[in-house]
Amino acid sequence: MMSTTTLDTPRLPAARLATVNWSACALVMAALLAAPLFLGDYYLHAMVLAMIFLLPALGLNLILGYTGMLSLAQGVFFGLGAYGSALMAIHFGTPFLVNFLCAGLLAGLIALPLGIPALRLRDTSFVMCTLGMVVIAQVVSKNWVDLTRGDMGLSGVPRPTLGFGEMALTIVRAPEYFYLVLVLAALAVAAFVALIRSPAGRCMVAIRDNETLAESLGVPTWTYKLIVFMLSAVFAGLGGSLYAHFSTVVSPLVFQAYYSNTILIIVLGGGVGKVPGAIIGSFVFVAVSEALRITPELRMVIYGFVLLGLVFLFPQGLAPLFHGAAERIARIGQGGSKEQRDVR
Repeated sequence: MMSTTTLDTPRLPAARLATVNWSACALVMAALLAAPLFLGDYYLHAMVLAMIFLLPALGLNLILGYTGMLSLAQGVFFGLGAYGSALMAIHFGTPFLVNFLCAGLLAGLIALPLGIPALRLRDTSFVMCTLGMVVIAQVVSKNWVDLTRGDMGLSGVPRPTLGFGEMALTIVRAPEYFYLVLVLAALAVAAFVALIRSPAGRCMVAIRDNETLAESLGVPTWTYKLIVFMLSAVFAGLGGSLYAHFSTVVSPLVFQAYYSNTILIIVLGGGVGKVPGAIIGSFVFVAVSEALRITPELRMVIYGFVLLGLVFLFPQGLAPLFHGAAERIARIGQGGSKEQRDVR
């Protein structure tokens, strides 16, 4: 009779790893809250842009990382949110929070008729369809002059105003806008985490891993993909609203492929299908882009080489590095507690 040998491999308790992760989140949030006390307006401006692009990146991470569909149309919904929020503020004088919510709703509603035929396609056909949306959006924004003012764009978008009457506060200074965007970005991340950890999130992962098997188990895969496509557009539209009120100018340039490419780089570089991926990617790649402004002639060339280096060195993105560091810290604590038990 053959004997079997069981290898006793130490297992990391989930509770300990969760404690390390929550502690890291608390430290990051504390650092962000204290950032305006130590950083100048230029650095705060860069961080605001990073958090603005975090919102459409969360949407792309949702559709790409949790349902396996690559969409190049995030820049389109980002631009729709920017134009929708700007037009409401300029022509109707609606409050910022109303514009912000309506921008996300507008992007989601427009994604519905676009997604119904697009999601009938698979793989590269779907990618090409979303690329076609980018081209159409560019043409419409330049030629619908009565609404968008064409290449002139919309200028004079009012700064966000919170509150009413004498208690109203207009966000003008960089630290004020930083805290506003920080709060909204934190709420967006919380909504993202709640969604992917819900039963619907598990269905999305099942569709990503094996759509045929998920459908055989009764998961309405096409319906889920349509909802995810709309939710990703909502995240992008909310980011576009923040961008419009921050820059106070919206032009057809927001529909350029540059914005969709930037969002895609953030997600791929940060880590697809990982909660911290979009967060890490938004701050890292916006920081790299801003740092290279010292060499405007070679900026994009160096940026390209940086991306190539990251692809070869970190093919799964930067998020696994932080996850591995958290595991090592948790194991150190586990080892210390084990030694204390042995002494006792």
